[in-house]
Amino acid sequence: MALHEDWKLIDNHHYEREWVFPDFATALDFVNRAGAVCEAQDHHAEFVLSWGHVLIRTWSHDIDGISDRDLRLCEGIDQLG
Repeated sequence: MALHEDWKLIDNHHYEREWVFPDFATALDFVNRAGAVCEAQDHHAEFVLSWGHVLIRTWSHDIDGISDRDLRLCEGIDQLG
């Protein structure tokens, strides 16, 4: 699986990526759409939302690290555009 280059592997433990938006409402809409991807995959990321900014982190809590589920989630979120 090829992840978008903006996903960063942190401490070999989790992936994170940041997005910038023109305002809070657009950032919130993105979080809601990304949350729907999480629900559909039954794999839930951590979100940090602020004015015009979203940070998403994902890892598999059961193994306390990265699994294929995280890679699929990253790819699903990337498809949101």
